[in-house]
Amino acid sequence: MNSEVLKRFDRIVAILIQLQSKRVVKAQELADRFGVSLRTIYRDVRTLEESGVPIVSEAGIGYSIMEGYRLPPVMFTREEATSFIAAEKLMQRFSDKSLGRHFQSAIYKIKSVLRWSEKDLYDSLEKNVLVHETFPLFKDGISNALEILMNGIVNKQQVLIFYLSFESDEVSERVIEPIGMFHEYNFWYLVAYCHLRHDYRQFRSDRIHSIRLLDKPFTREHERLDYYLKEKNKSPEKLIRLRVKKKAAKYIKNSRRFYGFISEEVQEDYINMNFMCSEEAVQHFVRWYMMIGDYAEIIEPEPVKIAARELLQKIATRL
Repeated sequence: MNSEVLKRFDRIVAILIQLQSKRVVKAQELADRFGVSLRTIYRDVRTLEESGVPIVSEAGIGYSIMEGYRLPPVMFTREEATSFIAAEKLMQRFSDKSLGRHFQSAIYKIKSVLRWSEKDLYDSLEKNVLVHETFPLFKDGISNALEILMNGIVNKQQVLIFYLSFESDEVSERVIEPIGMFHEYNFWYLVAYCHLRHDYRQFRSDRIHSIRLLDKPFTREHERLDYYLKEKNKSPEKLIRLRVKKKAAKYIKNSRRFYGFISEEVQEDYINMNFMCSEEAVQHFVRWYMMIGDYAEIIEPEPVKIAARELLQKIATRL
């Protein structure tokens, strides 16, 4: 059997697995994944149909497998088995306890179909992979925040939270309609419609003090999560140019991306860095700049220079 035939066989098996993993799969999605043409995907799907797999196809929608059709579990490769270790460690540190338990249960089912050699590999490698959390993601005593929020998103149910915002010293009661969640800067963030503010807001997971799923449906239709994230980034931005001494530049290489870093130009002794920063974020940028202020110069714009001088003056009055 030549290599092309083997590649096609592996691809057809992978297509079958992907069809079983989702309700509907588009032909273009399959073509993009395997780096082949749509015509090749059509031919592969036809092969599956001819082998007895009940595939339903609708023009403009995609492919799906008839409800109730299942194949026995497939065998995992050595590389796939080791990838589960990283996934399990990350789930233990970056999800709440409730979701962590569900994932651990799923991992047991996955491990049950591994070959003996893969099971031994998993057990030996698992003890030598560690993931440490940087910050606590949730308050002590809240073990199921992510699970509740995900149920609210899927079932379109309102959620009651007691939340401590950054600007406040007191916890406030909020009834929200959760839309989506994203992980950024070591924290989980929730985008939701807030009935208290009558507007869309972001909530950080570690500031939720209590949470409960309500038996109340959403009061309105909401867009997908990416719509609100794009809206958040629509505020006018300004270009900030920074000149940093080379010996100091390495210390901000990781943190600069949090402040709108877009490009750099390396010179003999300096690195010119360009940032795109919204009006609201200028103060955050200036405070970050202070950490390397003795090794860096704000080239432009003038309002950011002024903001830096004003902050220095405030600091000077307290010395």
